[in-house]
Formats: sequence, structure tokens, C-alpha cells
Amino acid sequence: MPRPTDHATDGNTADDSIDVHFIGNATVLLSYGPLTLLTDPNFLHRGQYAHLGYGLLSRRLTEPALDVHELPHLDGIVLSHLHGDHWDRRARRHLDHTVPILTTPHAARRLRVVHGFHRTAGLRTWTSLTLTRGGTQVTVTALPGRHAGHAALRRLLPPVMGSMLEFGPTGGPPRLRLYLSGDTLLYDGLDEITRRFPAADLAVLHLGGTTLPGGFVVTMDGAQGAELARRLRPRLVLPVHYGDYTVMRSPLSAFLAEADRLGLADRVVHCAHGRRARITSMPGAVPTVS
Repeated sequence: MPRPTDHATDGNTADDSIDVHFIGNATVLLSYGPLTLLTDPNFLHRGQYAHLGYGLLSRRLTEPALDVHELPHLDGIVLSHLHGDHWDRRARRHLDHTVPILTTPHAARRLRVVHGFHRTAGLRTWTSLTLTRGGTQVTVTALPGRHAGHAALRRLLPPVMGSMLEFGPTGGPPRLRLYLSGDTLLYDGLDEITRRFPAADLAVLHLGGTTLPGGFVVTMDGAQGAELARRLRPRLVLPVHYGDYTVMRSPLSAFLAEADRLGLADRVVHCAHGRRARITSMPGAVPTVS
């Protein structure tokens, strides 16, 4: 289990904004001052196949905006679960084996024992771990997630977690909150998030309506994603995890239409694959996308 680390003592502090680089699928690079995190590393190329378990494969339809070799220094990885489109063979082979990985207990055990990533922390729901660098910190809290509606199917899929990332000065109060949904479906257990945390500045929602053989849907479609945004009331919403693999059946347009119907259109951050969005902590501030 990784310990909180402080790699620099130069006194730099974050400017209360976070840079979000959408690499593709659920892979997002987050920069807050000198601190950099990566989520759900997926660097397969277009045409390559992700292994989803039990012989199931899905072909990638898009290119990642960065190759794994182009990543900057990472202070940590937040991994929602151990599935082939969130932790692929390129990540396994080429990521730094000393980087802290915050994930589910199931994924942490496998990454340590089978793949040699020894600085992994298995976070049970509502437990937290803090990473620091250069006068800034991020506290990552594991949140509920449910990858399937049917109990029998949940037993076949890897456990999944959402995450609340709270950024701020070392030892100080949070200044920016970012919610990562992970590959969850909408269910009542997610309502507890709003009772434990103030509304996030940004919610990064995994969509796509991923559909397995037999018609089993295992990630939120557009309607579920918009309803979750309505329930959690984040200041801004970034949709990800859509259109990248053949198993994804719900397009981004379905989410945008439902968000508009629910009166949430002004909260959506229109940051396509490969683009960057800068989110500030100021209420009412409009994110810049480049």
C-alpha cells in the first residue's frame, strides 16, 4: 500500500484550477499545480481488442490522444476496476511499476501479486488515501459503484468503485472536488454520495451503455448518466467512456439530449477526445476548452 508522498518541497501551490486532458475512453490526465494523476489507463490503439473476461473481446474504434510513453511523471493512478478497457496490456507492460495505484481491493491484490505493481492501495467504500506533491494534495475516497443490475452477473464482473478526488493545499481544506463515477449503473446506493460530500465541481461520468451478449447493460446509457447528474448536482459534468469500443451502444448525443431535457445543458463540459478543459473553483466560472 503506498504511503502519502511528497516529491517536492519548492513551495509551489496550485492556483485553484485543474487541467483535465481527455485521452479517450475513461482515461483522463488530471493536473493540479505540480500534482498529476491518471485515471483508468487504456492505451490500446484503434483496431486492437480489449479482453473483458470469459472470452469476451471488444474492438477499439478510436485512437488514444496520448501513447503510454508520452505520459508525464505521475503521482498516482486512480483505477475504477480491473477490466481490459480500463487497464490494458499496454498499461501493464509500460507504466512505471513504482507509481501508486488507488483502486479496489480486488484489483490491488491482482496488480501486486500477478503484475508486480507493489505500490497499490485497495480502498474499500468510503475509505480514503492522500497523496501530496509540492505543497498540494489530493485525497481520494472510494465511493459506491455497481457494474451490473443482476446479482448473478455482478459476481462475474470485477468489483468497481467510484471516487471523490479532493484537491487543495497540503494539510488544508479541499478547494476543488472531482467525482469519477467508474463503470457504474444508476442505482439508489449512489444517493449516499450527496449526503457525505458537498456537490463536486466536476463529475466525470462513464457512459456508453456498454452491452454484453444477452443484452446485459453494464455501464450507464445517456439517460442514466443525465439522471445521475441531476441527483448529485455537480457544478459541471464531463461525459467520457462513449464511442470507443464496439460494446458501447449509447452515443454521446443520447446523454446531451437527456441533459438538455433535464435542464442541465449549461453544466456539460464539451471536451472531446484529445481536448483539454480547465476547471476553476470559482462558482459560475466557465471552463475553458482547448
